[in-house]
Amino acid sequence: MKKIIIAIDGVSSTGKSTMAKDLANALHYTYIDTGAMYRAVTLYCLQHGLFHGDILDESALQQIMPSLSITFRLNPDTHKAETWLNGVNVEKEIRSMEVAGQVSRIAALGFVRRALVAQQQKMGKEKGIVMDGRDIGTVVFPDAEMKVYVTASPEVRARRRMDELQAKGDPVDYDAVLENVKMRDHIDMNRAESPLRKADDALELDNSSLTIAEQKAWLLDQYNRITAHTNS
Repeated sequence: MKKIIIAIDGVSSTGKSTMAKDLANALHYTYIDTGAMYRAVTLYCLQHGLFHGDILDESALQQIMPSLSITFRLNPDTHKAETWLNGVNVEKEIRSMEVAGQVSRIAALGFVRRALVAQQQKMGKEKGIVMDGRDIGTVVFPDAEMKVYVTASPEVRARRRMDELQAKGDPVDYDAVLENVKMRDHIDMNRAESPLRKADDALELDNSSLTIAEQKAWLLDQYNRITAHTNS
């Protein structure tokens, strides 16, 4: 069967990564978490003192970007892809609230987006990938055969994010998480470079009240419908 590119976009904390990973596993496709790439750049900035209060040293980051190595490696124990930054596994560190609080600022920078988009497009040359992020169906792969835009209410997303952080032992406040979710939506949708928006030909999935099994079934149904058409 001819392989396709599946682009999954949407607002933060909708579980895009989880559904993209599950779909990739079911189809034996390669999963690429673009959000993790932006988080890795953000983590680098935090670790190397590029944030000075509310000010980011953009000049220093621009010089460093070409030398940053962001890769994904399969964990043999969990069978899940994990994010590596310059040869170090940073999968846990990039999921912190500190990174979440700054990642939208990093993702809004044109030179960062252009560098990472170029890497992402190289990853998709052979097709057979599931990629999730904010601009996959609009900028990275505008010709993707299957595009999905995922949404859910801010309150539902804040609760999911809080549960995820608490499961990792991180103390969090619901109101702070909700505010972070709303702030990220505003920044993502209003940035000058590749703002978050639903592609005209994207399928919309509101998963506010869906189980993981229900959304997986929906995605597989859409995949089967699209591939039946493309392979006919």
